[in-house]
Amino acid sequence: MFLSDTDIEKAVAAGEIKLEPFDVARLSPVSYDILLGNKFIVNDANQTHFIDPARSIFAVTREIEVPDDEHFVLHPGVSVLGISKEFFGSDHYLIQVGGKSSLARIGLMIHNTAGIINPGHFLNITFELCNLNNVPIILRPGMKIAQLTFSKISSPVQRNYRQVGRYAENNWQNFTEEKKQKTAVVKRKKASVAKKSKSKK
Repeated sequence: MFLSDTDIEKAVAAGEIKLEPFDVARLSPVSYDILLGNKFIVNDANQTHFIDPARSIFAVTREIEVPDDEHFVLHPGVSVLGISKEFFGSDHYLIQVGGKSSLARIGLMIHNTAGIINPGHFLNITFELCNLNNVPIILRPGMKIAQLTFSKISSPVQRNYRQVGRYAENNWQNFTEEKKQKTAVVKRKKASVAKKSKSKK
């Protein structure tokens, strides 16, 4: 059962839903509009030959921060990561992120498959933004980019996302180059140790 606008507002006021900042004007009958933030992560095509997720080989990326009064140009066929202005989450409700029809009609996809926010996950959500149109789309920080819906769960969860979630600590940093570079260094060190151990035998 989805929460109505009345119940969303009550749950926020009661602290059952964290939604910061909260603006009652962005409530719809059963959803709440969230805004696009200022940060984007883009692939460096010149340094990325391929992506092989099964072997943990990902694109070389860089982060771009766009001021509120400027914009980001999303070109046709390009996929980037963006972030929400809002920090939100709940221990009591399942939150789902959906696109807005006005943006879908111009070919803007705001997420591929990752539309569920588990109970216990509090975050500035990362968007998977893709331009399916044949002309560039202008993205402006602060624009309405997606909508949240909230639904009751049948009983309290046994495994809270804080305990088992892959992105529980920081949803954004898991995608940045700094994180990938640290992972790459660890892998190189392990490979070097293994090589030395093999050569001694």
